[in-house]
Amino acid sequence: MITLKPVKPIPGAIALGLTLLIWFVIPTPEGVQENAWQLLALFIGTIAAIIGKALPIGAISVIAISAVALTQVTHPGDATAALNDALSGFSNNLIWLIGISMIISVSLNKTGLGARIGYWLISLFGKRSLGIAYSLTFSELILAPVTPSNTARGGGIIHPIMKSIADSFDSQPDDPASSKKIGRFLALVNYNTNPITSAMFITATAPNPLIVNLIAEGLGAEFRLTWSAWAIAAIIPGLLSLLIMPLVIYFLVPPTIKKTPNAPLFAKQKMAELGKMSLPEIITAGVFILLLLMWAEVPDLLFGLQINAATAAFIGLSILLLTGVLTWDDALSHKSAWDTVMWFSALIMMATFLGKLGLVKWLALTVSHGIDELSLGWILSMLILVLIYVYTHYFFASTTAHITAMFGAFLAAGVALGAPPMLLALTLAFSSSLMMSLTHYATGTAPIIFGSNYTTLAEWWRVGFVMSIVNLAIWFYVGGLWWKVLGYW
Repeated sequence: MITLKPVKPIPGAIALGLTLLIWFVIPTPEGVQENAWQLLALFIGTIAAIIGKALPIGAISVIAISAVALTQVTHPGDATAALNDALSGFSNNLIWLIGISMIISVSLNKTGLGARIGYWLISLFGKRSLGIAYSLTFSELILAPVTPSNTARGGGIIHPIMKSIADSFDSQPDDPASSKKIGRFLALVNYNTNPITSAMFITATAPNPLIVNLIAEGLGAEFRLTWSAWAIAAIIPGLLSLLIMPLVIYFLVPPTIKKTPNAPLFAKQKMAELGKMSLPEIITAGVFILLLLMWAEVPDLLFGLQINAATAAFIGLSILLLTGVLTWDDALSHKSAWDTVMWFSALIMMATFLGKLGLVKWLALTVSHGIDELSLGWILSMLILVLIYVYTHYFFASTTAHITAMFGAFLAAGVALGAPPMLLALTLAFSSSLMMSLTHYATGTAPIIFGSNYTTLAEWWRVGFVMSIVNLAIWFYVGGLWWKVLGYW
């Protein structure tokens, strides 16, 4: 007999109620298109349903895509165009980079290479769980300058290693008691490293070059940041954030396994048991090195051959399939990867059209005008502006969309309010990465790590919010002093 598992009534009713309230009750503000306001209603309802777990997140996404297509909010009066819009998220290459990277990571566990890497790290830093956390943190820092895709770095490279370490301590996802051993802690450190390293180098995440151009367009060509100028400005607050972040997460979600004095010896014994690397391990290691080189744009630097990060992921998976390291059944059985493709596509689609329909830009301009009328002085006005800029990221599934819609308007508003141009520009620039800590859909890395199910949605959002405050405080105050020393204001 089939057991029905319908929508949960209370979270479902809340999500529907919010949608109907915004759509039918709250009047469309002046200067906003009616269909843009209606899309906002659907978006907020979708986020509410996800937070309340009214249905599995993939199922919610199907309903969201259906609602956008049915209501035709993106293309009023054109059903075909509206459907094309609703499905447009699936054409985003980031979506497939995420999904394919998750499938590729299966090879680490299947071949045993992941365990070998995990045991090696434990042998070096395994006396304390905090030491393991720092090893992951600074491994990503080393990769950051040469890996323009933060998703490939945090989700495709570091996350499989983190999972292997958690497995070695028998800390399993989908089991609260087991994940609390060390997996939950390491997963949250794994993710919260990503926004910090993304902020530290122009080449650490794709939107950073866009920010450089927006600063130059807004302030003048003489304010265009070079790679070294960006790195020098970020080095002090960045390193401080990386040092403090694992400690903060250790306090918020402490692992039950804190001291592991015998772990290094245990790890060495396990490595001895594994013996020499097998052929599947060697192939997997080769694929990961190849992926790292392609993601770091080495072929372009050496041969002028440009390879998209998603294309690189497909190449990596193809090699693993051709050599038999992975089978197609392995790929099909990775449910979380396909689930992620579904829900992240829906969110990116909705966030993209909120920007295209002008609602996000209207919001930014409205907020900046309101701050101007408060006459608070440039310091408080700038602080309010930055906080609004950061926390509106709850409405975005793409940092690029957020930056494109709001950065220029907020930079202009802040300068008009009397803020030192480069102090404001640097604060907004680095905040554009730091805000990724907030949600499980904030950037491409988020659904990979969240999708591994070591932590709950509530824990993710709580830790993300606290880390956003800690990071902003470090970068605003320590960073501000450092930029004063550098002569930026």
